[in-house]
Amino acid sequence: MIVPIKRDGVIEDWAIIDLQGDLNFEKVENPNNQLIGDLHFTKTGIPILIIGIHVLHGKQVMLEKPLVVLEKHKKNTDEIMGQEIETKTEYVVKAIVKKKLLFRTRPKSIVTNVPKPC
Repeated sequence: MIVPIKRDGVIEDWAIIDLQGDLNFEKVENPNNQLIGDLHFTKTGIPILIIGIHVLHGKQVMLEKPLVVLEKHKKNTDEIMGQEIETKTEYVVKAIVKKKLLFRTRPKSIVTNVPKPC
């Protein structure tokens, strides 16, 4: 079976974020839209990730082989009396991943001394 791959419009350029260790979250209703932290870049292109009161310094690494992010689309070709006759599947290129942001070091605390409430 041949599955067509299409290109629609502008293809985005994505990156993989590689963290060492685990991220623990409090229970949230919708974990899909959970904000992890803020990603910034210095003038020289060094990535800085801020998670809560911690900061991580990383580096950009080009992937040896780029990855492609595909989005699956199903289309019903014919429908007779409410029954579908054939379903056609195609994939659309959403983005290309050429680099990863590697954070190997342990996070450093931004806040070192928190005043006690009176």
